[in-house]
Amino acid sequence: MTREPARGTSTRGTSTRAHAGDERQSGASRRPPAREPAARTYARALPVVPVRARGLTIEAADGRRYLDCVSGAGTLALGHNHPVVLQAIRTVLDSGAPLHVMDLTTPVEDAFVTELLRTLPPGLAGRARVRFCGPTGTDPVATAVALVRAATGRTRVVALADAHGPLLDDGEPDHGPPAGLLLEPVRSEDGVRPAPDALVRRLRARATERAVPLIVDETETGVGRTGAYWAFEHSGVTPDVLVIAKAIGGSLPLAAVVHRDDLGGLGGMGDLDGRHRTGGQDGSGGPAAPYAQRPGAPAAGAFRGNQLALAAGAATLAHVREHRLAEHAAALGGRMLTRLRALAAEFECVGDARGRGLMAGLELVAPDEESESPARRPRPGAAAELAAAVRRECLRRGLIVDVTGPRANVVRLLPPLIVTEEQMSAVLDRLADAVRTVDRHRPGGAVP
Repeated sequence: MTREPARGTSTRGTSTRAHAGDERQSGASRRPPAREPAARTYARALPVVPVRARGLTIEAADGRRYLDCVSGAGTLALGHNHPVVLQAIRTVLDSGAPLHVMDLTTPVEDAFVTELLRTLPPGLAGRARVRFCGPTGTDPVATAVALVRAATGRTRVVALADAHGPLLDDGEPDHGPPAGLLLEPVRSEDGVRPAPDALVRRLRARATERAVPLIVDETETGVGRTGAYWAFEHSGVTPDVLVIAKAIGGSLPLAAVVHRDDLGGLGGMGDLDGRHRTGGQDGSGGPAAPYAQRPGAPAAGAFRGNQLALAAGAATLAHVREHRLAEHAAALGGRMLTRLRALAAEFECVGDARGRGLMAGLELVAPDEESESPARRPRPGAAAELAAAVRRECLRRGLIVDVTGPRANVVRLLPPLIVTEEQMSAVLDRLADAVRTVDRHRPGGAVP
């Protein structure tokens, strides 16, 4: 496992490189408003111009160093510029192989699929087909939905948010069973909300009874993030369709759908053929009735054959498996959640701390002043302002976090899986100090 010392914020001397960095910083920070349209869609809350990065640490153009607990929204399982990822990329670059091909099997793609199947439970790996998609998070979900619709001849797909309704009712709804059941083991963008294992098992059982394919979206939770290689393993179930992206590309854009072979026939674009199907007994707990054999739904996106991403992804999958980083995430994540819950108990502005493995959220709330006067009650959006204030205070202390949730009031931590105990202590100390500062300067719910 790669180990790095925890490093705080610092400034460099008056070297030529530092002066050049200052010039780049000032130039880069001035240019975007003039060059970019007002409809810019990414966050403006982090005024950092990164020029170098390694592991957990980002160095800005002004020489300051930050601990990155965003990890590209979970994309960087091994942190920035991990040596095994860089070597895998260099090997492809130096080989003269094509950098991008679509729907053609290459040695690089074959190595990725072989490594991917090693990480899956036998009930899925033994009957797996892999469909590569465009590299965004929505492309594999759309492909999975199209796949189950084609396989079942039905159209409605039920997400976990409304899965307590028709699928779990004793009586069949008028419109019949859905084409698929889609769930995220941890709803990260919804404020880091893990699905209870008992509920996941119940959904698996009911989906099996009604021949409804179970789709598990591991876009953010996969590759060891939650303390298991795949988050569905916590509940002991096996999905029929697995959506994967982000970390599987080893920091480069890559997405795919893994599905049981009876959900799609041969010939779908981007669908690997029987070379990756080993057959054998079905131990997946999948639907009792066979699915209709319909044409496979084609994969989406022209960039589904990026060789650099496949090479970086294969190296990442292997490194996480060989170095047992999922177990490391479980142990260190448990300590992280204990510290975060202590913050929730100490500060009134922290309403909850939750998560799984190295995926955690700290929910900020605006406490009611227990007054009948509307002027004394929390303002709409006050909790979001508190979360934004915590993020600003973290940045001042050399810690990068992000904010998520439908009310934008959950501070999320996604450190890379190679984070050390020393680094995690530094992360949590800085976060605690940031929360303490925000809480101290919050008279009557005011935000500093």
